Amino acid sequence: MKNPLDTKRILIFLGFAFGFAWLGSLVIFLTGGLSNNPLALPLESVVVMGAPAVAHVLTRLVTREGWSDVYLRPRFRQGWRYWVILWVSPALLTIAGAAIFYVVFPEYFDPNLERTRQLLTTSLQAAGQPATAAASINPWMIVIAQTIQAILIAPLVNGLFTFGEEFGWRAYLQPKLMPLGGRAAMVVMGIIWGVWHWPLIAMGHNYGVGYAGGPWLGMLAMLWFTLAVGTLLGWATLRSGSVWPAVIGHAAVNGIAALSVLMTQGQPSPLLGPVPVGLIGSVGFAVVALLIFLYPDALRPAKLSQNKADIIDAR
Repeated sequence: MKNPLDTKRILIFLGFAFGFAWLGSLVIFLTGGLSNNPLALPLESVVVMGAPAVAHVLTRLVTREGWSDVYLRPRFRQGWRYWVILWVSPALLTIAGAAIFYVVFPEYFDPNLERTRQLLTTSLQAAGQPATAAASINPWMIVIAQTIQAILIAPLVNGLFTFGEEFGWRAYLQPKLMPLGGRAAMVVMGIIWGVWHWPLIAMGHNYGVGYAGGPWLGMLAMLWFTLAVGTLLGWATLRSGSVWPAVIGHAAVNGIAALSVLMTQGQPSPLLGPVPVGLIGSVGFAVVALLIFLYPDALRPAKLSQNKADIIDAR
């Protein structure tokens, strides 16, 4: 028998999560938006991204829910494979999506990496080095170095900030939605997570400004992205019994997302790619999400040695 949906706590949590995040977004907008605004980065990374975690804590306090099943135990011995998958797969899926985009739109791929050369020249000049020094550096080495850094280091550094989202979305809201069934819970989670981003999307986050159909099409594209990536993160949380693989995976996505910018020329539509928030750029994540949906037991919580609770139906 399925557990009833805890509508009251879900609505309280959403009120806090959206309220704090959208208030932070409003302050960003009123102080000049995302560009050339010294308040934008701290407000986005602390207030907006931290809002779901604050909502998690406040909802438990307000409703006197207690602190069991908060998904903070690493459970590394049982779930180590999900840590590894979520550490590495975002980079592989992002690169795959960019590669597919360049196959479909080869005119946007720059094998000479002129944009990377320009960025390198600017960086050297800012450091007091002559611009000619850039000619001695292979720009592909910069791309390779950025890729290695994004895989090895970014998940740890960015995890300090993505924890705020994942401790709210995957550690609190997702278990509350599981009575709907695993697949339905992933769809609802993806929509909620995408809509939560909308104020920032309207200000140019992820997709910029001035693109055809903006910002409305950008908002819709974000729903697709959050559904695809959210399913991967949600699957890892269910199977590992811990929020930490999702924290790492979300941080890894953020760390690798802009890599394709170094290899792009011209002005491709951000709604399509090559970055992973585009419809083509996200193909790798979408395929994985589809496989998770198709596999019958993928969205069943794992049987953990410390948890004898009944497994929830994943239909």
